[in-house]
Amino acid sequence: MFDNIYKDRKVFLTGHTGFKGSWMTLWLKTLGAEVLGYSLEPETSPSMFEELRIYGQCRNEFGNILNSRHLEETMADFAPDIVFHLAAQPLVRLSYKEPKLTYETNVIGTLNVLEAARKCNSVKAFVNVTTDKCYENKEVSRGYIEDDPMGGYDMYSSSKGCAEILSSSYRRSFLSGDEGFALATARAGNVIGGGDWALDRLVPDCIRAINSDNDIEIRNPVAIRPWQHVLEPLSGYLLLGQKLLQEGRKYAQGFNFGPEESSVLTVADVAQKVVNAYGKGNVVVGEKSSLHEAGLLMLNIDKAFNILGWKPSYNADEAILKTVDWYKHFYAKDVDMLDFTLTQIKEYGRI
Repeated sequence: MFDNIYKDRKVFLTGHTGFKGSWMTLWLKTLGAEVLGYSLEPETSPSMFEELRIYGQCRNEFGNILNSRHLEETMADFAPDIVFHLAAQPLVRLSYKEPKLTYETNVIGTLNVLEAARKCNSVKAFVNVTTDKCYENKEVSRGYIEDDPMGGYDMYSSSKGCAEILSSSYRRSFLSGDEGFALATARAGNVIGGGDWALDRLVPDCIRAINSDNDIEIRNPVAIRPWQHVLEPLSGYLLLGQKLLQEGRKYAQGFNFGPEESSVLTVADVAQKVVNAYGKGNVVVGEKSSLHEAGLLMLNIDKAFNILGWKPSYNADEAILKTVDWYKHFYAKDVDMLDFTLTQIKEYGRI
């Protein structure tokens, strides 16, 4: 898998204590990589990082990407082959409360990681993970392509648009010719999967409500999003990393990793599917938030298919079933969740 490119490779992974970062750490470990995870301590309780003992799967370094000196020293000491940058302030609603933190983390933090990599001669490839929300969303009835303008209404979305522009500028300014590493960006849709306990995300909110015997209140039932299981974008990141390591700047550009059009569903549809899969729960429409949230957002994934040969394996129904199955076992405490998560990775069909 991935041409065995990660076996015995040194991988520097930011954000490894988060939801996607924990899954990424486990997958890289399965692929034989030596991973150094650099991140803040887990910010939710429970957290996948703690519950599944992710710290035992990698070299663990708690640190803030805003601390450029510590970041640079840690990366230089490890001397990685490739950097996957997942660390971020990832929540739209929190970005309204903490705009300065959001911009510092998602823009200056990204610049710090890029600078640390540029000063580290061992780095050959760099995958900067942003989001589907980086585009200037006109709520058009087509998927955004990689050349569409960057933008963003809220602080989170616009900060990720800035991170995309920063990456493009950085690549042209410092990584041209034979200098430096190959830098690409990856934009994913709405990611679901076991182990996410973040606030103000639909599926974790559904799971908490179900297990507390409360109604599931949804703010914006008709909002349409591209839903995908966490292993889908991670497979795209890993494939992109493989291509960068093998062929360098040929793949140093932006790529969308989203679901097929059939998995672009409303919030109400997804919440009801979670209830149906869990076998209990009740969905109600709560008070609509005064904060702006996009009503329609879709990604075009033709470029990832045509250039990388990547395509999603699960539709939305399969992604929801896999996700709910994970949480049901977690709350039932009837299996070892580390083993169960590794099984889901192996069953994904790309190993």
